[in-house]
Amino acid sequence: MKIKNTKLQGFKSLIVLAVLCISVSSFSQEKIWTLQECVNHALEHNITIKQAENSLLTSDQDIIAAKGQFLPSLSASTSQGLSLGTSLVAEGIFANRTSHSTNVGLSVSQTVFNGFRNLNNKKSALLNRETNGLELNRIKDDISLNVVNAYLNVLFNKENLETAQAQILFSEKQLNQVKSLVDAGVQPKANIYDAEATLSRDEQQVTLAENNFNLALLSLSQLLQVPYNGFNVEIIDIDSPSEAVMYDSVDPVLNYALENRNEIKIAEKNIESAELNTEISKGGYLPSASLSYGFGTNAFYSNLSANEEAFLDQLNNNKGHSFNLGISIPIFSRFQNKTNVAKSKIQEDNSKLRLQQAKIDLESNIQRAYTDAQAGLKAYLAAKKSLESQTLAFNNSKERFDIGVLTNFDLEQARVQLINAESSLINAKYDFVFKTKVLDFYMGKSLIN
Repeated sequence: MKIKNTKLQGFKSLIVLAVLCISVSSFSQEKIWTLQECVNHALEHNITIKQAENSLLTSDQDIIAAKGQFLPSLSASTSQGLSLGTSLVAEGIFANRTSHSTNVGLSVSQTVFNGFRNLNNKKSALLNRETNGLELNRIKDDISLNVVNAYLNVLFNKENLETAQAQILFSEKQLNQVKSLVDAGVQPKANIYDAEATLSRDEQQVTLAENNFNLALLSLSQLLQVPYNGFNVEIIDIDSPSEAVMYDSVDPVLNYALENRNEIKIAEKNIESAELNTEISKGGYLPSASLSYGFGTNAFYSNLSANEEAFLDQLNNNKGHSFNLGISIPIFSRFQNKTNVAKSKIQEDNSKLRLQQAKIDLESNIQRAYTDAQAGLKAYLAAKKSLESQTLAFNNSKERFDIGVLTNFDLEQARVQLINAESSLINAKYDFVFKTKVLDFYMGKSLIN
């Protein structure tokens, strides 16, 4: 009886475990990703960001190593030697000799002066750390913008899909209406075939819209590096954008970006780094000085000596100290110092040119983004006005069709124009929204709101 109860309990445990697994699986597939979650996930798991973070960790180690150059070095040494062979012990007399030697030493060395290399290397390590931090922020900004763009693309294709699905409902209703009119003898039977063909085209458009929506989701999931199966996002209603979101002038964007954008700061830091490298190269012209201290002792044994002192006594009696101050003055380095300084100055010039190029590229990108946003606003306003006109025209055509004044072909032409106007407005709306987000990006504003 106890065995049966044990088996029953085990079976119940398996059932509970299976239910929990199913629940967890269902939860993971039913998760709806918000825009904030998408951006946070990308910033946390993106491989490029992780590589940039590892560069920061490497910079931290470089700083520790640079600071360590100011400290003295300490080393200990020991050796044990064995010598075998024939040795001359007296004039004309040779004997087999076996000897053992032990040496123990301790040394301390400190760089006193090396042309300010240690100081400049420390400054360079700290500067590289700042540069890598700025590069990490730049990468995060770019990835955030890419995620927002991919998310908006999902919303764009979702809205297109809803529009296509709405057209199917209209076409089905229109087909039923045509059938009723044909049955009443008001319209010819050929109109039914036209209405059915229209419905088929609308169904094809829905299939195409569904495919585009799924591809947009796939692109976003790949960008986030999450499984596509079961992936879905929160559908945000993008209200009709206002003209107020458009910047009145490009100058504020340019001024802010040139002072605050990471790519400009990185280029400026690279100039400082190049100048430090020049100072490090100039250090080769200066003398260097080092101070060292050594302590050592030894013990020696041979089979030819019968009165050797004890091992510890020898170590105590043979110990000694040494002090050394070394000064090196460069006289001729086979043009190495000269060429190193010359190349460092060339790198300074290149880093300054890269800063100028970065400013030119940034200004060009912002000007283009501003021009695109202006064009996007005009296209959106035009598409909005066109949709209003096409809606009125279609409603008028529908009324004329219902009373038998307008043919089915003419109604279909009006409907196609209305569909095109709706698609144009959706495209213009999301295009304008993203282009304003790009300007917000250069202004350092949040892309989530």
